[in-house]
Amino acid sequence: MMAERQTEAAFETTGSKWLQPVSDQLGFPLDQVNFLACQLFALAAAFWFRLYLSPRHANPLVRHAVATLLGVAFLIFCFGWYSTHILTVVVTSYVIMVKADIDSVHRYSMVTAMGFLTVCQVSRVVIFNYGILSTDFSGPLMIVTQKITTLAFQLHDGTCKKSEQLTPEQELHAIKVRPSLMEYLSYNLNFLSILVGPCSNYKDYIDFIEGRHVSQRLRQHSGTCNGQNGYDKTPNPSPLTAVCQKLLVCCGCMLFFLTVTRSLPITYNVDPHFVSHAPFLTRLTYAFFSIQAARPKFYFAWTLADAVNNAAGYGFMGMDENGKPSWELICNLNILGIETATSFKTFIDNWNIQTGIWLKTVCYDRAPKHRLALTFVLSALWHGVYPGYYFTFITAIPITMAARAIRKSVRHNFLSSRDLKLFYDILTWAATQLAICYTVMPFLLLAVEPTLVYYRSMYFHVHIISILIAIGLHRKHKARDPSATTKTHSAQCQPVHSNNNDKVD
Repeated sequence: MMAERQTEAAFETTGSKWLQPVSDQLGFPLDQVNFLACQLFALAAAFWFRLYLSPRHANPLVRHAVATLLGVAFLIFCFGWYSTHILTVVVTSYVIMVKADIDSVHRYSMVTAMGFLTVCQVSRVVIFNYGILSTDFSGPLMIVTQKITTLAFQLHDGTCKKSEQLTPEQELHAIKVRPSLMEYLSYNLNFLSILVGPCSNYKDYIDFIEGRHVSQRLRQHSGTCNGQNGYDKTPNPSPLTAVCQKLLVCCGCMLFFLTVTRSLPITYNVDPHFVSHAPFLTRLTYAFFSIQAARPKFYFAWTLADAVNNAAGYGFMGMDENGKPSWELICNLNILGIETATSFKTFIDNWNIQTGIWLKTVCYDRAPKHRLALTFVLSALWHGVYPGYYFTFITAIPITMAARAIRKSVRHNFLSSRDLKLFYDILTWAATQLAICYTVMPFLLLAVEPTLVYYRSMYFHVHIISILIAIGLHRKHKARDPSATTKTHSAQCQPVHSNNNDKVD
């Protein structure tokens, strides 16, 4: 059995085999060992990058070049010749950005990047075993796709639109000059985010490379607080505390994965014997705990990536309300917000935050109509071609609509006292977790057959009927409410998120 597992892992690995002995010793697939080794090396390199290759010691060109070369080296180490797919789409997109009509550069970039990603996602199903997740080249390609399209849309905003045509957020991140080749390669391929992200705004990254990232936010804080000493006399805050805290979270997630996640496999939800013999409440309970247990691997990867960026001095948001430095600018998740979410909206607000911002930037804010549906479809297409992704994101559309409808209809009835509010929070937390069990399971099962087995075993049709009834009753109630007709269209079509981390992923 061990030999078969190792053979399968070796088959899935397209990168370096140098760490095969480590993989054999630990019992982890080689692709995951390579990924972890690169991220740990990136963490050490990030400290070196901040201390010895800071803007005070090196010019931006050197920082761009080193960040790019290290990123390309990581790609080659992890994915071998498959890394050429990533390099190809980056170079092709730069040619489009330079040669294409500036009025259409965002459209061409979107079609090229998403088209190339989709072709590679299809090949992923053919090259790798269907229904088996592995650390393959599609992950970095997904991140690069976000960056290419984000930059293209922000360039279009800065060069083709007037200030009054942009939202405050779009105006803040608009780019007025095409980046140079080195800047473009560094933004897309830098070692800080090449393997697992996160995607960040181009202007923020350039400010980081050129040494303005921290200074601008410190100057803002100095102006709004005491205004003493001035920025030039204030040393840059150290990210060491934030990095250590995030590494502790990573250790906790790794320990949880080794002790709990492995004992609650997702595939057991569709085990024939379990489905046919276990009572419904037992199946529902196992689904709940297996979904919970599947999250720490995402927590680990995203938190480690955030720590790597912070170690290099990137990700400084400013001073928080207590006057302490905050390093959450490009944070990808809020674990406490996820685990205590009392609505579907709150859950997705705090999950894969930077991807949600990307979806809002390139789709939700720009779609003329059906914004919610189009954004969920784009999210499914970006994730890949496994049917489970489409089951998840298409199902999320009516669930999101029902959650909005129910919140608007009943929440105000529970705000009169603390006890009622607590009861409402507990009830909505349980309902949210139930919705997550139904919605996310196909995302993890991937294929059609196990998804349908799970749906049948969990009486999914009852769940969907309940959602549609909730939406229908809300619309009927709203139609009878005279005040509803006085609301503007914009008030009825609020984004899924109301803060700066708007997302629907």
